[in-house]
Amino acid sequence: MIYKSKIGDIDLSKLTRLYPAAVVNVDGEIAEMSLEWADMNEDKVNITSFVLVFDFTLPKEKVRDKKELHFQTKDELILAIQEVSQFF
Repeated sequence: MIYKSKIGDIDLSKLTRLYPAAVVNVDGEIAEMSLEWADMNEDKVNITSFVLVFDFTLPKEKVRDKKELHFQTKDELILAIQEVSQFF
C-alpha cells in the first residue's frame, strides 16, 4: 500500500502508528500536541500548523523512524486523513 504524498511515496504496509497533531508555540517552545489538547487550550497557545505523522518505529526502538506531512489549516489535515483512510 503506497500513499503518494507531497513529500513522496509512503509505504503504509510498514506503518506502526498514524496520528494527527497540532504544532503549537508556547512561550517560544515548539511542540506537537494532540488535536484535542490544542482545541482545549487554543486560547493559551499559538497553533502554527498541523501535521499528519506516519510513524514506522518498531516497539523498543530508540531511533524514531517517521515521516510528517505539514498543513497550514486543520481542514487540509482532515482531507489528508480522509485520503489515507481509504487505504485501510
